[in-house]
Amino acid sequence: MRYQFCPKCGGKLEFFSKQNINQPKCIDCGFTFYQNPIVGVAAILIKNKKILLGKRNISYKNKWCVPCGYVEYDEDVREATKREFLEETGLQIKLNRVYDVHSNFHNPIQHTVGIWFLAEITGGQLKANDDLSEVDYFSYDRLPELAFTTDRFVLDRLATEKLI
Repeated sequence: MRYQFCPKCGGKLEFFSKQNINQPKCIDCGFTFYQNPIVGVAAILIKNKKILLGKRNISYKNKWCVPCGYVEYDEDVREATKREFLEETGLQIKLNRVYDVHSNFHNPIQHTVGIWFLAEITGGQLKANDDLSEVDYFSYDRLPELAFTTDRFVLDRLATEKLI
């Protein structure tokens, strides 16, 4: 269990049945704490059959990923994708269609659901920022070590569809 105490009253959270392992209840006020996934977003930017990746400098340090981030509580997923991409790469983008969606289980204490959008540049200057120390375009046959298995699924699909 990720959390031990109730966010409403501070009482202890406990499980009352094996069927509800993701729904601990407060023993003091009865509040059910639903442990739902967090939404992550990523933008796929392709140039000359190469994909833009970023080298991470905090978590999963020195491994590469499709530029990504989390959706804030009151934020639209498309706006979050554009914001995160700008923060990490310095590029403004236009989002096209949702390309792929995966459950991410790389972090054992936080289940996330990732949404990958196809994107186009609309402005800005490419420069690594925020959680990234480098950004560069890679061909499928020269990919660096990836941080996330789900990025590999997406890149494999892009290659199968001859997009990269």
